[in-house]
Amino acid sequence: MKNLFSNFKGDLFGGITAGIVALPLALAFGVSSGLGPSAGLYGAIIISFFAALFGGTATQISGPTAPMTAVSMVVIAGIIATNDGSVEKALPAILLVFLLAGLIQIGLGLIGIGSYIRYIPYPVVSGFMTAIGVIILVTQILPAIGYYPKEDAELVNQFKPQAEEIILENILKEEAGEEILVLENFEETIKRAGKITGADILKESQTLAKSEASGVLGTFKVLPRALKNIDWLELALALATIILIYVSKRITSVIPATLVGLLVVSGVAYGFGLDYRPIDEIPSGFPVPKLEIFSQFSISAITPYFFTALALALLGAIDSLLTSIVADNMTKTKHKPNKELVGQGIGNSIAAIFGGIPGAGATIRTVVNINAGGKTKLSGMIAGVMLLIIMLALAPVASQIPAAVLAGILVTVGIGVMDYKGLKAMPSMPKDIKLGPLKLSSEVIIMLIVLVLSSTWNLIYAVGIGLVIASLMFMKKIGDVSAERSEVTALSEKAWPDEKGFPKNLIEEVFIKHLKGPLFFGTTSEFQQLANQIPATATTVVMRMGRTQYMDQSGLYAMEDVLQDLNKKGVTVLMVDILKQPKYMMERIDIIPDFIPEEHIFDNFESCLKWVKENVKDEF
Repeated sequence: MKNLFSNFKGDLFGGITAGIVALPLALAFGVSSGLGPSAGLYGAIIISFFAALFGGTATQISGPTAPMTAVSMVVIAGIIATNDGSVEKALPAILLVFLLAGLIQIGLGLIGIGSYIRYIPYPVVSGFMTAIGVIILVTQILPAIGYYPKEDAELVNQFKPQAEEIILENILKEEAGEEILVLENFEETIKRAGKITGADILKESQTLAKSEASGVLGTFKVLPRALKNIDWLELALALATIILIYVSKRITSVIPATLVGLLVVSGVAYGFGLDYRPIDEIPSGFPVPKLEIFSQFSISAITPYFFTALALALLGAIDSLLTSIVADNMTKTKHKPNKELVGQGIGNSIAAIFGGIPGAGATIRTVVNINAGGKTKLSGMIAGVMLLIIMLALAPVASQIPAAVLAGILVTVGIGVMDYKGLKAMPSMPKDIKLGPLKLSSEVIIMLIVLVLSSTWNLIYAVGIGLVIASLMFMKKIGDVSAERSEVTALSEKAWPDEKGFPKNLIEEVFIKHLKGPLFFGTTSEFQQLANQIPATATTVVMRMGRTQYMDQSGLYAMEDVLQDLNKKGVTVLMVDILKQPKYMMERIDIIPDFIPEEHIFDNFESCLKWVKENVKDEF
């Protein structure tokens, strides 16, 4: 407790400043997610407080972030679409996914996964972050110009036939579930269909129209219609916000630029009584637990989203720990990665119970906190309390913020979150892959694949595919390097220093194999060529194993295949200086002693040479 208040003044200023910076972003991320501004605020308040309290990075400020919101947006839209477009019906399942993601993060921290996050390849992270920027930037075009697909009557009418088909399909599913569907008699179906009103069809059509326009590709699909229906006031408010944010950054860093944009443009719009579209109403009072998460719990409802929750948890882990590294560099401290994951998981779990969107460590807010004097966990807790006070005191005022202002803020977030460092480095990356006449960089390919797939298809799958490709390319590179260093050569070509005195009369009979580097699946194909490369005159093969530190199962069976081939040809194999791990592997499947008896294993080349002189005859 003493340490917690050791820097009270600095933590107070840091927490208050970080809380103020977080306010406009929390509102904007909440609106962008699809659950409304209150969900963003609840997430910012709860995650900031509890992640700081239980986390492993003293100066970290947590809350909704661009990457977490982008993935949450996809989760929310998908679950709402399967619940007849009703946020109210979908909310328990949505929050259950977020709760599961938080619990998974706690589990990841407890089993020590935090220490391994740093091994994710940079091209995957770079492509993902740039894709997040593209998604946020593109998806804010429509609200920035005041176009909302479900309010476009002409567009909605196009989906009425499909809406009727879905409604009928739902009726048939209900009857099948109740075991009253009779193909010979559709009386009940007709009766239920008769209760469907025009309002029901309109609502389903609006849901389909909104779904059609979601995401990057959806935005581009309806963009021609949107450009014909621009609300010039909304566009002016969005542009004014964007311009003010960038101008403010150049003038001063004392007041957060996003807060300047939010207050000034919202103040002008409200003060002059402009006919703008406000954000959804923010409830006043303390957040209330959403107990329907538990009362309506269903394994079948959550099962399809388990891997989505896992991906959300991993993304939050990466997002948080990258920010922790930034904080370490600024404060010359060292964070505890696994404890940080537990803290983030607790914060996200509690936020889900209260209806908040998930979040992670936020780089900009953390930097602001440190620069304002924050040094201990108290600063993050104060930031959460600050946001709670603002919400309790100013909820009615905040509900008057123009939706276009938050769209403008998100446009600047989208532009800022892109990895320009990675994009600029693309032309200078080494071109290590040949595709016909073209020479390409494997790292650039990975980054572009993740970027394109994340932007146009699925964020989670894109990262998974990027990781698989990066791993395969890495293994190929290691295999190529190992193959180059693990040469199969005759003694007369390249002899090691201790082989200089090898009897010249036995060069035809003895073939030496120098193994260098690990023998694993990346090098097995080259190693298996050994039996074919040995001269016909050779009766003995010496394998020098002192530089082979590791052998995996693929390498083990490749070794077994080669030894079988040599055994069939009547060639004696001697092994020199086998290291502990490869020897253990070969003993497990009886390569030693079945193919290589103990008397053919030598600790050094000198003892092997003695055996050769005594047992190998000069036949050529």
